[in-house]
Amino acid sequence: MISLGFIVFILFLRQRGEEVLQNSPLVYVQSTFFIYYLSKIFLLALLFIDDFRRLLAKWFPRLSVSNTDLNGRSKFLIRLGLVMAALPFSTLLYGSIRNAYRYKIFRKKVSIKNLADSLEGLKIIQISDIHAGSFFSQAPLIRAVKLINEQEADLVFFTGDLVNDKAEEMDDFLKVLDKISAKHGVFSVFGNHDYGHHTDWPSEAEKSANLERLKEVHRQLGWNLLLNENQLLDIKGASLAVIGVENFSTYDRFPTYGKLDQAYEGTQTANLRLLMSHDPSHWEAEVIKNYKDIAITFSGHTHGFQFGVEIPGWIHWSPAQYMYKQWAGLYQQEEQYIYVNRGLGCVGYSGRVGILPEITVLEITKAENT
Repeated sequence: MISLGFIVFILFLRQRGEEVLQNSPLVYVQSTFFIYYLSKIFLLALLFIDDFRRLLAKWFPRLSVSNTDLNGRSKFLIRLGLVMAALPFSTLLYGSIRNAYRYKIFRKKVSIKNLADSLEGLKIIQISDIHAGSFFSQAPLIRAVKLINEQEADLVFFTGDLVNDKAEEMDDFLKVLDKISAKHGVFSVFGNHDYGHHTDWPSEAEKSANLERLKEVHRQLGWNLLLNENQLLDIKGASLAVIGVENFSTYDRFPTYGKLDQAYEGTQTANLRLLMSHDPSHWEAEVIKNYKDIAITFSGHTHGFQFGVEIPGWIHWSPAQYMYKQWAGLYQQEEQYIYVNRGLGCVGYSGRVGILPEITVLEITKAENT
């Protein structure tokens, strides 16, 4: 029956299009099938081993054992397979029910040499990867906005992927996310999903219109969308450059529109330069090579694969690390830093295991000169 239900669901998506998943409880139906079939793989693997063992016994009678031993080992493998299937099933189900919206505040301090006195203690909130199409209720985002505003930030940075594909995913959430506030403003950039490359469009004109509509969404939210540009802020006499680039990736399957040379221009006299760039692969590819006076880069994109194990001081692991050297948290190379946010929303699997949705609170302090 489950297999029949899966076939019906796939046919339904083919007929209606995957956009029916946006802002709909159907994302949980999709996740349920994902959890079921992923768990089933573990059971099938053990059954395959048992079948292979029986086949060897048939081909090589000298290796065979009594029927009693053979049946006993088969029962053991089947039971082991059921246990192995139950573990990912229960874990992923818990991650979907309990962890998808269990927002966690990550606090970090970054020490910058020669920091202007007036920038000491500057508090920056970073959020990323909201993926509005994966929400079908305002309640989780209302809680997230409350947590963000309680931090009383000087700046809020949103580092891309506001939607899964289409600007219309934001229709029900404009009056929620526009409540985010910060003393010196909210700044944002685009991520790879924001360009609409992950869906089929009837025409390039409609795809372009969607991107323009998404730009308007950022304006309606009151966010300063930076598309290969910067904004200079005067904070108690110190000049702070907020630089934002469009998506830049070292992977061919993700779009690259970022022009850091263009975005950087005009910031040379700033006391502090901060960069928002959605994909963390940009940091090693260009930032630390050619722009050594950019103190901190803020990225997202990886979600920490929404799966991993993090125990402070002991283990920091996720499959994400096999694709991205900087995949979650704070990293440093000489005098430069990158912070990779774990994302606020979900995409694909509507849950998280071990990698909770993140609100980053980053405080900038003055480092002692040596």
